[in-house]
Amino acid sequence: MTELPAESSLKNSAASTKKALITVLHVDDEAGFVKAAKQILEAQGSFQVETALSVKEALKKIKHKVYDIIVSDYQMSERNGLDLLKELRDGRNNIPFILFTGKGREVAIKALNLGADRYIS
Repeated sequence: MTELPAESSLKNSAASTKKALITVLHVDDEAGFVKAAKQILEAQGSFQVETALSVKEALKKIKHKVYDIIVSDYQMSERNGLDLLKELRDGRNNIPFILFTGKGREVAIKALNLGADRYIS
């Protein structure tokens, strides 16, 4: 059975769309927030979002998969977003990193000094 040109074009288009997705690792200890953020970002059609509820879980995922960007909350139980950023940069991992913080300018400056690409208050 031969494939029609239109079918072939659709398959190629779907394959290239999958390849074009931006893979995001969203790290936050608030499960409801990461679930909602994942749904919102993926509804945009350009993102594939995985979540981690702790720095420890994020580091495990980073060992097994390459992400295009990490978005992390600052304040989490056990270790915070700056701890994650510092560990990544100390390991020479230069993945783009965005930090969410409600703590203000001091935390934002620390994040930028550690190598964060952006922060959002």
